[in-house]
Amino acid sequence: MSFQMKYPPGKELPGGEAPVRSAVAVSLWALALLVLLPVLLLPSGGTRLSVALAAQAVVLAHTGVALVRVLTATTVRLVALGFWVFAYIWLGLAPLAQLATDTYPWPYRTGQSTALTAVAVVELGLLAHTAGAAVAARREGTRTAASSPGPVERLLSRRLAPWRLLSLCGLALALAVLLVPGQPGGVSAYFISRQALHEAGIADGSGDAFMASLRSWSLSVPAFWALAGLLHVPRVPGGDRVLRGVRRLLLPLLLALNVVVNNPVSKPRFWVGTVLMALLFSVPRLCRPRAFRAIAAALMATVLLVFPYSDYFRYNDREQFTVVSLSAQFTANGDYDAFQQVQTGVDLARDEGFAPLNALGPALFWVPRSVWPDKPDDTGIALAHYAGYDFLNLSAPLWIESYLWAGPPAVAAVFFLLGAAGRRMDDVRHRLRGRTGILAALLVPAFAFYQMVFLRGSLLGIVGPLTLLLAVPLLITTRSARAPRPVPSAPPAAPTRPAQIPGTGGHP
Repeated sequence: MSFQMKYPPGKELPGGEAPVRSAVAVSLWALALLVLLPVLLLPSGGTRLSVALAAQAVVLAHTGVALVRVLTATTVRLVALGFWVFAYIWLGLAPLAQLATDTYPWPYRTGQSTALTAVAVVELGLLAHTAGAAVAARREGTRTAASSPGPVERLLSRRLAPWRLLSLCGLALALAVLLVPGQPGGVSAYFISRQALHEAGIADGSGDAFMASLRSWSLSVPAFWALAGLLHVPRVPGGDRVLRGVRRLLLPLLLALNVVVNNPVSKPRFWVGTVLMALLFSVPRLCRPRAFRAIAAALMATVLLVFPYSDYFRYNDREQFTVVSLSAQFTANGDYDAFQQVQTGVDLARDEGFAPLNALGPALFWVPRSVWPDKPDDTGIALAHYAGYDFLNLSAPLWIESYLWAGPPAVAAVFFLLGAAGRRMDDVRHRLRGRTGILAALLVPAFAFYQMVFLRGSLLGIVGPLTLLLAVPLLITTRSARAPRPVPSAPPAAPTRPAQIPGTGGHP
């Protein structure tokens, strides 16, 4: 994109973009992410030097530089933000602390050669993701106003269908009326810690637990999308007094329903964060680059400082929580077991070989084991069994999940495609930012932040909710007529005024 002299340096373009990155912002973020935070994590009494630790410094530099680019970008890149925040913290900082102290959350230990292989697997995935994003960005740069839209653009340009949305709202409320009272404990069960649910046998992996999980997600996801859809329905030029009246009636009901079924007491933190961030970015003014950079900075601080303690409501005994250093969190908290699980998976592959057919497990998650007796186990559970753990609720990052399928080629292929798809989604959302009530405004923020669950794994455990998360918005949108592509050098058109819904905090 070329910038003319009519937009002086330091001034924002009509769409809210800055013509260049701020050198001050780049310097400050680089100092914080590449120097200060790593130094704080290294032990004062001496560091355990190794080849794996040196290689991990390369991973940290890669993730840190990529995150600085996202945090100081002149465009809003939500999918890239979600990916690089996860990669920097879970596979950059946490492994640095673990390798420097030889301390890990779980008992299983590996040798230095396995640790080095695990670092190489992680870096291979990061390089493939970067390459995929670069290829997608290059293709985006060659597109012109006359180019026909690709499949991603056609998908994300679908428009909300008001009556389909209202039908979803009715369905969400009807499911709540039918399912909430029938659940053991009724409404109060949604404000009971997940530890209590496990102790009560509601979430212990049994058939009843599966049905409870299915019932829970069939309430949470439609309720979230119904509320998000109401915040994005555009105003009909000819007037829609009936629809506006119905929306005013539904909004408080759906707000109350989401408080019940999507609260941090009974729902995983990543899901609650997805709901909050997606709703936050439904406010038009917060989708501009300057506001995005401020929110992204707040998100980084929250993930680093608050996330380790945000499972406060997960347990009954809450007096056990104490504030500890960031290094202690990374080396003792099971939330940061991603790198250790990659190491465990490398040993598993060495002993038992690769299993390409295991890739069918997440793809065919909906097939019951009664029909498919040899259906692959959840990878996190398989790693727990291999390590000899009694507890099975462990992560299996996408890096080791794909590595166990077919080794390094599978890792490279999976992350290349993921990087290309993520960049394409961000670019299409940016190009369509002036249009309201389209799928891009709904789906991209939700996927961007739920992507962190997808990356942490295991796939078999999250692919069901992910499928529901992606499918529901498709059902409440309809194909839109092709709009002319904006010419890159022309200022973006003023957005259509969104529907004014009382109490949403949005802007006309």
